[in-house]
Amino acid sequence: MKWPLLFLFFFVISCTQSSFVLVDDTNIPVEIADSPEERMQGLMFRESLEGGMLFIFEDSGIYPFWMKNTFIPLDILWLDDDGKIVFIQNNALPCQELCPSYHPGVEARYVLELNAGAVTNLRLAVGDKVIVKV
Repeated sequence: MKWPLLFLFFFVISCTQSSFVLVDDTNIPVEIADSPEERMQGLMFRESLEGGMLFIFEDSGIYPFWMKNTFIPLDILWLDDDGKIVFIQNNALPCQELCPSYHPGVEARYVLELNAGAVTNLRLAVGDKVIVKV
């Protein structure tokens, strides 16, 4: 096996660590992105998403997201330290160039990406609580 393939293998394995978030009575499996490299990669170049991806930051802050090289339309939720939804971006669309940044304008500790339409299907709103099971 060549070195770049070995690196890619270990990167994919580390990115697929699974946990859950609980929304009402719905368990949603999530992939965890908690290192700078995993957060930077996110869902770029992926063609599907089972469940969601949870970005975990060391500290609360204002974390803008964009959809560059992301092929899947997403709902993006920013959560505070307690898992309360503080901002929602519905149906963020894939882009390749001149991508807008989605800027929450409020501090968050977690960012949860779900397939577009999940926020509507789950009837989520700012102020709702998401229980993070890491």
